[in-house]
Amino acid sequence: AMHQPRLVYDTLFEAAWQTLLAFASDRKHLGARPGMVAVLHTWGQTLSLHPHLHCVVPGGGLTEQGKWKGARGKGRYLFPVRAMSLVFRAKYVQLLREKLPEVDKELIRALFQKRWVVYAKRPFSGPEQVVEYLGRYTHKIAISNHRLTAVGEQSVSFAYRDYRQGARKLEMKLEGMEFIRRLSLHILPRGFVRIRHYGILSGTSKGTAIPVIREQMPGEKRRKAEVRQLEEYNPLVCPCCKKETMVTLQVLTKRGPPQGLRTQRRYRDFE
Repeated sequence: AMHQPRLVYDTLFEAAWQTLLAFASDRKHLGARPGMVAVLHTWGQTLSLHPHLHCVVPGGGLTEQGKWKGARGKGRYLFPVRAMSLVFRAKYVQLLREKLPEVDKELIRALFQKRWVVYAKRPFSGPEQVVEYLGRYTHKIAISNHRLTAVGEQSVSFAYRDYRQGARKLEMKLEGMEFIRRLSLHILPRGFVRIRHYGILSGTSKGTAIPVIREQMPGEKRRKAEVRQLEEYNPLVCPCCKKETMVTLQVLTKRGPPQGLRTQRRYRDFE
């Protein structure tokens, strides 16, 4: 992942989707076309390199006849998790060998000896929870500002959770260069797409698939789109006193830093 991140991360997406397709195409498990929204994360709590995907998968799929077919698990699960772990490992290693024919055989042997884990969470209770979950994971970076506890001239301290100790909250202190090194591990290749949509949720399919599915949902509540009432914005109105007391200091261009930073003008000069 450090030397060929694009190949490793692309393969991660491909293997996950191929695993879902393998189970969904089997009539014993589903027999319909599934969907998936996958988000790449590369970090652990201590900023270590830990590439993994967060995937949101509908509990069913569309058959070739355009009929919605729900999961056999009756809302508990979509596919057997342990079996998915084995298939996912096989798919990933197969893709790796196809893309890197010169890959070390010892590495391949070690990958198969390692126990791979697919972690499946309980289904969401509703669409609001889906949106809330996606919002948490789609716009995260390796570390948020609120986790930083101290920044000195030589070191950086931050809070983290140790999930091996029951999510116990601890603190780690790193030298400045080591903190930067760990943070830079999570800079993705230029132009890399870290949020991807597949199957019935892909950009080319969802426009036709989702309306068909909604029509077949029992007791589907039709929500009327609320028309937003837009108010005219007056930039001179102060958000605190609600009066036109604001003064224009500078009009920024579309590009480039504010010019006031270069001229070192002070706000009190305009009082």
